[in-house]
Amino acid sequence: MHRVGYLLTDGFQVMSLATQAVFEFANMVAGEAVYRIQNFSVVGGTVRSSLGMSVDTLPLGSPGLAETWMVTGTLTPLAPLDDAVLWAVRGFAEGAWRTAGVCTGTFVLAAAGVLDNRRVTTHWAYATAMRERYPTIEVEEDRIYIVDGPVWSSAGMTAGLDMALGMVEKDLGSELTRSVAHKLVMHQYRSGGQSQHSELLTLTPRSDRIQSALNYARTHLGRPLSVEELADVAHLSPRQFTRVFTAETGQSPAKAVESLRLEAARLMIEQSRHSLDTVARETGFRDRRHMREVFMRGFGVPPQAVRRDARRLG
Repeated sequence: MHRVGYLLTDGFQVMSLATQAVFEFANMVAGEAVYRIQNFSVVGGTVRSSLGMSVDTLPLGSPGLAETWMVTGTLTPLAPLDDAVLWAVRGFAEGAWRTAGVCTGTFVLAAAGVLDNRRVTTHWAYATAMRERYPTIEVEEDRIYIVDGPVWSSAGMTAGLDMALGMVEKDLGSELTRSVAHKLVMHQYRSGGQSQHSELLTLTPRSDRIQSALNYARTHLGRPLSVEELADVAHLSPRQFTRVFTAETGQSPAKAVESLRLEAARLMIEQSRHSLDTVARETGFRDRRHMREVFMRGFGVPPQAVRRDARRLG
């Protein structure tokens, strides 16, 4: 039996515990108790979440309590941490098979020195703070989760579900993991290389003119989509359009269109059986090679890897 220990600290975010369902359903699919889940705190007893919910915990102290440790996140990751918590984390991380930070739980691992000289991710809103506070850590803020040796880290809370599924896949294989994701009604288990962001959510301009240009771009990705064409849709001169678009979205028109193409191509690769040449053509890339270059720059993995993961776990 593989023991999974959750370290809870005062003010933990309850969504961190949602990952326990992944291990619970893995047991159901496997037909045996592969995983044993327990909640811990430094001294044991009741720990209150940021929502005010209380959870009973066991005390830390004895070595070998778990093979996998999941450190929960909080809504105040920059607050000082108790020395007893840091000492405990250093202790169990040394002997564990793997240690993971769920969302801002990575700040606990960072403060304990567990992440020195490692690649990690965390919630995008705190990535800059982590990079500035811990310069020896290589922070990649635009990843769902990252595995660096025995240390795992996830982005936002829902990304912790993908990370937990990644652990199950490593332990029990892709077929069982696919069944677990299906039972959890997860549309798709996302690979660690995927972006935290959706361009359809992040590109939210203030004016109707820029919004109309974006809507036009999203529905005409197969076209070249020059600045002149988009400016004409917005009823602005190309110079005015570029200035206003950048001010409202934080991106140049060219960068925004590339991001929209990238997301559209990813969805098409995951949800269809079209060839990569067809995907590249339909989403407006020059060719398959150009699409691969943009995928590597945006996701850190080639289109083939995205399709392979989608077919294996879809």
